[in-house]
Amino acid sequence: MPDVMTCLACGTPLTWSFVDLGTSPLSNAFLGPERLAGPELHHPLNTFVCTSCLLVQLPRHERRESIFEEHYAYFSSYSDTWLQHAKAYAEAMTARLGLTKASRVVEVASNDGYLLRWFQDMGIPVLGIEPTANTAEAALALGIPTQVSFFGEALAKQLVAEGMQADLTAANNVLAHVPDIHDFVEGFRILLKPRGTSTFEFPHLLQLIQHTQFDTIYHEHFSYLSLRVVEQVFGQHGLVVHDVEELGTHGGSLRVFASHEEAAFPVSERVLALRTKETAAGLDRLSGYEGFAAKVQRVRDELLSFLLQAKRDGKSVVGYGAPAKGNTLLNYCGVKSDLLHYTVDRSPHKQGQFLPGVRIPIFGPEKIAETKPDFVLILPWNLKEEIMAQMAHIRAWGGKFVVPIPRLEIL
Repeated sequence: MPDVMTCLACGTPLTWSFVDLGTSPLSNAFLGPERLAGPELHHPLNTFVCTSCLLVQLPRHERRESIFEEHYAYFSSYSDTWLQHAKAYAEAMTARLGLTKASRVVEVASNDGYLLRWFQDMGIPVLGIEPTANTAEAALALGIPTQVSFFGEALAKQLVAEGMQADLTAANNVLAHVPDIHDFVEGFRILLKPRGTSTFEFPHLLQLIQHTQFDTIYHEHFSYLSLRVVEQVFGQHGLVVHDVEELGTHGGSLRVFASHEEAAFPVSERVLALRTKETAAGLDRLSGYEGFAAKVQRVRDELLSFLLQAKRDGKSVVGYGAPAKGNTLLNYCGVKSDLLHYTVDRSPHKQGQFLPGVRIPIFGPEKIAETKPDFVLILPWNLKEEIMAQMAHIRAWGGKFVVPIPRLEIL
């Protein structure tokens, strides 16, 4: 494994800590009951800012094959909001790019087919590339062609040789997940047709900083991305960001549109405006990254104060969701089942298991109606509107929702 303390983008030694969240197990390493008597491997969760290129990153502490393995716990299709987001994207891209039955859409990190299904329904040829075998099997069961593999330069060359060059390549919430960002981006350069378009969606570093979204820091996320850094990296591979959209997903994301330099697509006013916005926020200088750790500590103190007071008052608090971000939050704050009795999740792949590190049990959502807790802590706070609508019945017994980030709020 390469030196874990050098920048993933430029190789500069990493010395400037952005925020240190202690140690934590892998965020999706859920425990079955049979594993509760054994130990768990914890890794440092200390993020750095590169003093040269300003990429915020988590040094590599585990091989990607250990993180994205055949029993991966995250299935995209269990979120109605995310399915709707994917459908809207497919419709918008088909119209914008004039995609037809003669076109090809390739998605990298295609998970369970949550996005490609919409293109396929419109008769547009698709291919998914997904390294986790169990989610790929779910896509294959829907009839979506899926290759079980990690993506990079070598696979892109193979696909081109097989006549699989793409008019549109999509990469949603995966750019931050790759330890070798240059190999990954080079793969897109190779796979994309001369006048094709690549879109990448990723949580925006600016939102992470401004809204204290530290729980999105976990071992699957090697990078925390700004537009300026993405443009730097893409430029080294002959790709130009010609448009960008600011999205509400995952607490605030970017969708960037990239193409070959030779295509010479005009750069939109939205790109220019976002560059200015990031500069005004200080993302072009180290001083813009100072003070984040203190904001994180405030969130921790507020959550612990609430949970301890609820316990003193004899009130019950349970969780909704078992997302990776929730595991970062709970492990950093040291919250265990004496303060958060259990959590629930719609995914049957997580039910009956225990959260890594804190070992809080996971049940199906019906558990909440059975136990009638006083408070429900929404761990995937980015989906709070969807969850509050699904669980509105807790109001019948006086139950209230709690959101921990960016400030603790009782709803």
